[in-house]
Amino acid sequence: MILIDSSVWIEALRERGSIETKRRVHEHLQSGRACWMPMIRLELWNGARGENEKRALREFEGVLPDLEVGPEVWEVASDLARRARAAGLTVPAADLLIVACARHHGVEIESLDAHFAELEKL
Repeated sequence: MILIDSSVWIEALRERGSIETKRRVHEHLQSGRACWMPMIRLELWNGARGENEKRALREFEGVLPDLEVGPEVWEVASDLARRARAAGLTVPAADLLIVACARHHGVEIESLDAHFAELEKL
């Protein structure tokens, strides 16, 4: 499974978005490997513009596996936050939760956000 971050979904949904990003997302969707989680859904719905994006999100809700965010994920996120702070990194809480969720479920992350590369090192 591949947890596709908001940054990738946004780029893929843009009319003038990167062709390469669109291709990768399409590949992940076709292979059945794409998944998301509640925080990513929230970020996407919060920024959804126009009926096309909203229609796409409704379609994704019907087909994408939704990774659970239980107490264990919150513990991993808290630990990751402590380690990031100790390493001098300031990372948005949403990104910490997304990385924690991916780690807990043992899935890869597809992202265009530099914070994720920094967190991979921790």
